[in-house]
Amino acid sequence: MEFTELQIDALREIGNIGLGNAATAMAQILGKEIQISVPRVNVISLEDIFERVDEETVVYAVIARVLGEAPGNILFMFDTATMMKIAEMLVGKQEGEELNELGYSALGEIGNIIFATYMNAISQMTNLRLFPSVPAVAKDMLTAVLSTTFIESGQFNDYVLDIETGFSQENEDLRGDFYFIPAPGSLERILESLGLN
Repeated sequence: MEFTELQIDALREIGNIGLGNAATAMAQILGKEIQISVPRVNVISLEDIFERVDEETVVYAVIARVLGEAPGNILFMFDTATMMKIAEMLVGKQEGEELNELGYSALGEIGNIIFATYMNAISQMTNLRLFPSVPAVAKDMLTAVLSTTFIESGQFNDYVLDIETGFSQENEDLRGDFYFIPAPGSLERILESLGLN
């Protein structure tokens, strides 16, 4: 599907509002003020994502299915350093660069709250019923997370709503990457709900 500039702007605005709400929820979870940079929101092809990522980058990822009237998958990823900082805020210092069981549990819970907040914001804007499944947590190379989670026998659309943002807390950078991988027809459904399709 080819998107007009107006359609892309609308999808960017949805991403901005959804992630702004998610950042507020994250600040409440951590009990600390979280500053969010202006998100970079793109509608890009999966092929473009694979061309620009470092194959060796290891990430912690929280993954959930988007259920309802515009289904797909949703993915929130942190680099190891960011994840260790978040885990320490929530459940205490972790050993080395590996989360313990409590750390994984905390990451799943933060993903659950952020995804639900994000989906609620989009639902309010579009009047579509959307909600996340129970999230799963994984640690792997970035390309493996993307390919094994989302590229399943052509099940998902060629286009991804890619939201890249920076979080900061007490002068520390907390960087996350946020992806919405729509099932075929879902982006069109969202645009239709906004009167733009």
